[in-house]
Amino acid sequence: MAYPLRYALADLALALSRAVDNAEEVRSTAARAAADMIGDGAGVQLLRDDGRYDAITYLHVDDERAAPLGRVLDRVGQLPDDDFSTALSAGRRPIVLAGEGVEPLTGHEHQVHAAVLCPVIVDNTYAGYLVLTREGPGTFYSTAEVELARDICGELALAISSARALERLKASEERYRRVLETIPEGVLQLDPDGLATYANEPMGVVLGMPRHQLVGVSLRGFLDDQGQKELTRRLAECRAGRSTVGATRLMRADGSRRSVRMSMMPLMDDHGQFTGVVCMVTDTTDHIDARGLKRQLDHLRRLDSLGQLIGGISHDFNNLLTVVGGSADMILSHAEEGSPQYTLANDILEAVSTGRTLTHQLLAFGRSDGNRPEIIPIPDLLTDVQSLFSRTLGEHIGLDLAFGQDVWPVRAERGPLEQALVNLAANARDAMLHGGMLRVAASNEVHEQGELPEGVPEGRVVHLVITDTGTGMTDEVRERALEPFFTTRPTAAGLGLATAAGIVQGIGGHIEIESQPRIGTTVHLYLPAAETRQPAEGRQAANQVIGNVLIVEDQPEVAQLVQRLIEPAGYAITVATDALTAVTQVAAGAHPDLLITDVVMPAMTGPELAAALRTHHPDLPVLYMSGYTAASLGPQLHLDENSMLIEKPFTRSTLLGAIRTLCGPQPTAE
Repeated sequence: MAYPLRYALADLALALSRAVDNAEEVRSTAARAAADMIGDGAGVQLLRDDGRYDAITYLHVDDERAAPLGRVLDRVGQLPDDDFSTALSAGRRPIVLAGEGVEPLTGHEHQVHAAVLCPVIVDNTYAGYLVLTREGPGTFYSTAEVELARDICGELALAISSARALERLKASEERYRRVLETIPEGVLQLDPDGLATYANEPMGVVLGMPRHQLVGVSLRGFLDDQGQKELTRRLAECRAGRSTVGATRLMRADGSRRSVRMSMMPLMDDHGQFTGVVCMVTDTTDHIDARGLKRQLDHLRRLDSLGQLIGGISHDFNNLLTVVGGSADMILSHAEEGSPQYTLANDILEAVSTGRTLTHQLLAFGRSDGNRPEIIPIPDLLTDVQSLFSRTLGEHIGLDLAFGQDVWPVRAERGPLEQALVNLAANARDAMLHGGMLRVAASNEVHEQGELPEGVPEGRVVHLVITDTGTGMTDEVRERALEPFFTTRPTAAGLGLATAAGIVQGIGGHIEIESQPRIGTTVHLYLPAAETRQPAEGRQAANQVIGNVLIVEDQPEVAQLVQRLIEPAGYAITVATDALTAVTQVAAGAHPDLLITDVVMPAMTGPELAAALRTHHPDLPVLYMSGYTAASLGPQLHLDENSMLIEKPFTRSTLLGAIRTLCGPQPTAE
């Protein structure tokens, strides 16, 4: 029987190997083999994961006896702490049982007279037992049958071990699958030719296609020419067994582009043959955009700091120019015309005037948040910004200004409007790296409703045309040129044209761009012309004679200069170099007829000082002085009908003229 038995065990091993993915089938296959090969009945009782016995799988050569005997033998839910289980676990040898005399082992109607309990040891751990039963009185199990039961348990243990390993593998694969599906990175598996064999959901999002549609698609279809060459190189690296990491750009299904970082690792079979690569793809587009935005914001902060620095330096420089110009003016008034002193003083005054224009432009350009629109003659505006244009463009670019003196004025803040023009000049300069020409023309136009594209103001319009001979723009770039932060230069902030457009639109105007590659760019500015009105008949002035003047200026040299400029006109003058001293003097009984004060001072500003003094003298006229322009001062300076602002530096005649305009005639003739 040995030869057939060996084949029977081999058949059992084969049957168990085919059933390893089904635990119930493994148990029933082993029980059926034991019942058939040894008899009469056989059952498999294994432990569950919780350490208690699972339901028994019991089979009998007589099918009708299987169910009732199985119920008797079943220990489902019980712990393996009985004497038999303890002995099986400790001894790992079969236990043979037989009724003593005529007494059966069970009291059931189907009485068991002989039994064998054979332990099942899986991975060196007790996992349950195989039970064999016979019901005939006097029956028993021979030593050979017990050994056969041990062989069957051995095959069963191998099958259970394989089944558990398969379960662990499936669980591991499921965890791996879940990781691949839940990680934010895209995962793409490619064959040696670059065709996708697997893609997770994030990879589909990156490429803009459902993941199932990516299988069988070549990655080359999502790369430009340079990217395809790079892919070929990286596949060669992986074929040689080396991993690669690098940045590239992928073209999505909708035509848009995404910046990604791609790690590629080789896949090898059991024989070390290259079978493909697995790619980890991280979308870095938002990160790159965030870095660009941070760089642009840093640039804005630097611009803001530069504007504040320009404002502070210009203010202090204007104080110096006030002293220089005022002193030169006094020398000029006492020098004989044609004398060297007269000529030198006149040259100094001309230089001061040029410096005054430059510092006021810098102040308006750097500190343009005052929200103080004014009537701006276009010829004056273009003449004043000509020097800024020249400095911005450099010597390699020519400048041509074309306008008539009859061009209508516009109502706007001077500083921002100058900034818009300088931004356009800077943008033109960057398009003419090898030189060229910038032409600025201004003309009057009258537009009827519906005559021009949407956004162009109706009625009287000043049309400014800025034309360069630079590299020009493609239609795609031109359409986005006015977007904030859009730029074609990696070192630029992308705010020049956007800022200019915002300024123009803020005063009710419109901006349009015409451009062709290699020909140049023309920017059209359509600005609403200001309403022309007759000037009022002078300021409501207190026509009383002004005798006592209080000068408050925190810069002593400026205060002394103002005193020297107006003293010859016959005014009685009191000078204070801080606002608190002036308040104390007036509170003690001083009665000034005019307050001349700086606007920006420590401890108390000029407007705050004026308000404090007017609690004692409500009709006190106030002449403000400042090194800042009116627009730059913003809301901290409010001019009523009994106050004026004179900007530093000023001359003696300018100062006396402002006093006469504000207060009326001086007390005595000079």
